[in-house]
Amino acid sequence: MIDVQNDGTLCVLTINRPDKANSLKADMLEALCVGVEEARGARAIILTGMGKVFSAGADLEAAKAGLATSALWERLSGAISRHPGLTIAALNGTVAGGAMGMFLACDLRIAVPGTKVFYPVMKLGFLPQPSDPARLSALVGPSRAKMILMAGQKITTDDALTWGLIDEVTEPESLLDRARELAQDVCAATPDHARAIKGLIAQRLH
Repeated sequence: MIDVQNDGTLCVLTINRPDKANSLKADMLEALCVGVEEARGARAIILTGMGKVFSAGADLEAAKAGLATSALWERLSGAISRHPGLTIAALNGTVAGGAMGMFLACDLRIAVPGTKVFYPVMKLGFLPQPSDPARLSALVGPSRAKMILMAGQKITTDDALTWGLIDEVTEPESLLDRARELAQDVCAATPDHARAIKGLIAQRLH
């Protein structure tokens, strides 16, 4: 239920369980981890979903069985964050719960109109995955991170764009084309060049 297209330069990972809002079971989460890890040599990775929801997070039954607190979530976001090339979340719809980790770990986030972003850990009684709050705060600031994580607010597309939680809104029919377009320059570069520029961006000024 994770479709993988990897030509060695560009890897597209698609969550394909639209009848269940692309909610993730343990084997799907493991497949995403492996897909990202095996694409380390690719210049770019695009994460997207089938249907009208990117991912609702953990499958309800799987969450009850322990997936909600699995180390696989952190393994996935860490692998995305460490990727030396460009990582793009192409949101075909709403992203929620544990799926926020992979979304936050990407370098770029684009979304279709009507996308909502929420992370109901306070309501559900779970802690977010360890790296998620810091990544969220780095994008939107601590107050807005608390709006999402502590006040449980569902963030609309317009607000997410204004806050910097997503970088661009594009129509559904052109979502993947736009993601591929954003990856064009890095896919044409050498791996060392891409890695060097990403490293320079990550440096802190003193």
